[in-house]
Amino acid sequence: MRLRTLVIDAWSWLNYKPVMADPDRPANHRAFPELGSWVPAGDMRRLAAYKLLAAYDNNQAGQLAAATGDDHGLERRELGDPAKLIDTTLGYLLGAEQTIVVPGAEHAEQHLGSAGADRAGRDEGGAPPPGAVQAAEVQERLRAWADKELWPLRIQQAERCAVRCGDAVYTLAWEPAKQRVLMRTYDPGFYFPEWDDGEQDSSEFPSRVHFAWELPADTVRGLKARVRRITYELGPIGAATAPGITEDGRAFREQVAGADGDPALTVGDTLHPVTGSVLRTYPWAPGRPSGTTCYLSDAEWLLEDLGAAHDLYSLPAGKASYRVRSDGQVLDRLDLMCDFIPVVHIPNTIPDGGEHWGKSSLGSVLQLLDELAATDTDSASASATTGTPIVALSGARLPIDRTTGQPLPVRVEAGTVWQLSDSGRMDALDTSAQLAELRQRIDHMLTRLASNTRLTTAGLGSLDPSLVPSGYALQLALGPLDSLIAAMRLTRTHKYVLMLRMVQRLHQAGQVWPAGESLPARLVWGAHTPTDRTTVLADVVAGYGAGVFSLETAVRMLQEAGYPVEDVAEEVERIQKRAFDQAARLADATGDNAVVREYLGLPKADPGIPPVPLFPGRSASQQ
Repeated sequence: MRLRTLVIDAWSWLNYKPVMADPDRPANHRAFPELGSWVPAGDMRRLAAYKLLAAYDNNQAGQLAAATGDDHGLERRELGDPAKLIDTTLGYLLGAEQTIVVPGAEHAEQHLGSAGADRAGRDEGGAPPPGAVQAAEVQERLRAWADKELWPLRIQQAERCAVRCGDAVYTLAWEPAKQRVLMRTYDPGFYFPEWDDGEQDSSEFPSRVHFAWELPADTVRGLKARVRRITYELGPIGAATAPGITEDGRAFREQVAGADGDPALTVGDTLHPVTGSVLRTYPWAPGRPSGTTCYLSDAEWLLEDLGAAHDLYSLPAGKASYRVRSDGQVLDRLDLMCDFIPVVHIPNTIPDGGEHWGKSSLGSVLQLLDELAATDTDSASASATTGTPIVALSGARLPIDRTTGQPLPVRVEAGTVWQLSDSGRMDALDTSAQLAELRQRIDHMLTRLASNTRLTTAGLGSLDPSLVPSGYALQLALGPLDSLIAAMRLTRTHKYVLMLRMVQRLHQAGQVWPAGESLPARLVWGAHTPTDRTTVLADVVAGYGAGVFSLETAVRMLQEAGYPVEDVAEEVERIQKRAFDQAARLADATGDNAVVREYLGLPKADPGIPPVPLFPGRSASQQ
């Protein structure tokens, strides 16, 4: 069989599958019935790849193969190896915990933390650095929001999808009833960014984003099959709009007219005196008016109203049925009062130049997983013949069916006795050697799987501890895993910085957080491998004692190593309150008693001379 076309794209690692060999669209409708005519042609292969990867994750790759015409697909033994790779990679990526950190907040905690009452009498020299208090307040608000939005659960939900499919998507939306931003995750198969020509790149952002999926018919409720599309798009700020109803009962938004009959502007918007465009000053950009806003639309179309010329990007506006939000706002180009699209796409790997999509952690080893499943299937067959071998009888006196006079079927069971003639014999087919060879092949493929995924045998937990002579040897064995996790976290670093900036700005747009410039906040991952706490403690004692790094750095190293340090600033303060030797050296070096008292966390000393108490009835000269 000859290869007619060579295709190299973001999903070409799946071309060995016959169903993915067509460069234009998947070849089998039975395997991908959800890829309807409204799905853009350029997204067909991506959606088919997501479904194939989901089938591997759910031990259904054999069923998918059977749906594409493989007669032996249902006999395939799938024992959960893809799911184990996904969960193991996810565990190392997330680490022990995920923490929101705003740079500079630790200085405010150190100066104005829980011991603020004891520090109330400090002079101006003990004040925190500029911006530290604001950073601490933003960090506290972000962490409180994350607790309400189940931040660790949402991250694990999205990141598992990213590890499996190569992509994950977050959306942020202001909820008026709850007075906070809601964070949700979407299946990347519902995500359709719309790019202008030549702008598709991982470092750029699309000006229009769609989420779309097909809704099946519901005969009980009398609903026909529909397509739902949610659209975020950036555009010029327009006149104010309000909900309305068309003559046929459909909801839409209509412009609000002022007293003079001209379109009215939203409160706070102004007209540019020269261009006539509408300008708006956002809370996060004081003094910098913007002419751009984000519009949200959410509508449904009946499948029967869509023709062959209609795809996701060209659905007929006249057939749309717009949804209504809980507060009565019709989602027909609703002004979200922000100048960005509140959608964050998370790629699993660093995309190639000009690409936008990530690569699944299973992508490079998918054929190896197929080989492993085939070997497991052969091993199961060999185990059956080894446990219940094929037996050949010669010269045996077999029982006779008295009704038919024919020999009864022979069954090999425990306690069965056959009478053999003088020249009779019994032979059993021994397949134990083949079974042992298959098991060795499985071990070999598992070792290669650990190597090719860079999870290593130590990372997968299959390494014999007796083969590791020292902790340094284990660290060397985990080297590929360290580089893998570092690359995956590098891909996500700026994405979560962007998300936390959006969270701040949406709360400012909702007028529940104070206005001002958005502070940079980042997501700090926990340690992904176990640490040698004894070695870390020795390094901290030696480094801090030699003055190589500060006390704050030393305490942070202990915290990251797993020591029970809840707050770095509070721990530093406790240590300093008992550091009398350091305080004595500080007094000798500076000669300033106020600095020493501040170092120990003591209030300022009263500079006045206290009066001497007098005994009643006696003058000072008499005493």
